[in-house]
Amino acid sequence: MLVLLPPSETKHPGGSGAPLDPAALAFGELLPQRERTIEALVSLSSDVDEAARVLKLSERQRGDIAVNAALRAAPTLPAVDRYTGVLFDALAASDLDRPARRWLGEHVMIHSAPFGPVGALDRIPAYRLAAGTSIPSLGALKRLWAPAVSAAISAHAPAFVLDLRSEAYASLGPIPDDVASAYVRVVTAGEDGTVRALNHFNKHAKGELVRRLAQERPRIRSRAGLLRWADDAGVVLRERGAELDLVV
Repeated sequence: MLVLLPPSETKHPGGSGAPLDPAALAFGELLPQRERTIEALVSLSSDVDEAARVLKLSERQRGDIAVNAALRAAPTLPAVDRYTGVLFDALAASDLDRPARRWLGEHVMIHSAPFGPVGALDRIPAYRLAAGTSIPSLGALKRLWAPAVSAAISAHAPAFVLDLRSEAYASLGPIPDDVASAYVRVVTAGEDGTVRALNHFNKHAKGELVRRLAQERPRIRSRAGLLRWADDAGVVLRERGAELDLVV
C-alpha cells in the first residue's frame, strides 16, 4: 500500500542533513519538474516585493523569501519531520520506533508543491510554496505537475493507494484510473445518521490514522483489505461511492 499525504504550510526550520539532492528523491523521473520549480522559486526570491506578491506573504512572513532563495544550499530534514501543524503533530513521527519509521519510509509519500511527492524519509529543506500558487516564470503548478505525477504514480504504485491529500494537492497528481485507490474524507456522524465534513479534525484524524498504520504495519493490498483492518482496529471507515469516509 502507498499512502499519500498533503504537506503543511508550517515547517521546522534548519536541519542537520546535507543540502537538497533533487535526484535522490523518490519518483526520480520527476527531476525535470523539480529542477524547474526550484529554479523558479530561487529566481523569484531575487525580487522581494514580487515574491511577496506572488506567494501572498504578509509583512511578517517576508522572511520566507530568504528561505526560498537558499533552497539549493539549506540543510535538510526527513520530509515527515520537516512539516509541523495538526496532521503532523498527530502523526508524531519523531516519537515512533525504528520499525514504524521504516514503514513510513517504505509506504508514505508527502506531496509537496516544489518537489512533487517525496518519500516520508526523503530529506528536503524548508520552503514556502502552496499548491495554488502560480509563479510567473512557471505558470500554474497543476499544469506542470499533474501529468508527470500521475504517470509516476502509475509506474510505481503498489496494488493499492490510500489518498489522504487535500483536494488542492490531489489536483497536482490525480490517481490514474489503472491504479486501485481510495480517496478519504473525514466526517462526523450525528445522532440522526447524517454526516458532515470536518476541518481542523480532518487533519488530526488523518495523522492519527497514519500513525496507527505505522505502528501496526498491516499488509494491505486492496480497499477490502483496508476495510477489514479498519474493522478489526476499531477505525470507522465507510464506503461512499469511490471514496471512503473516515468517521470520527
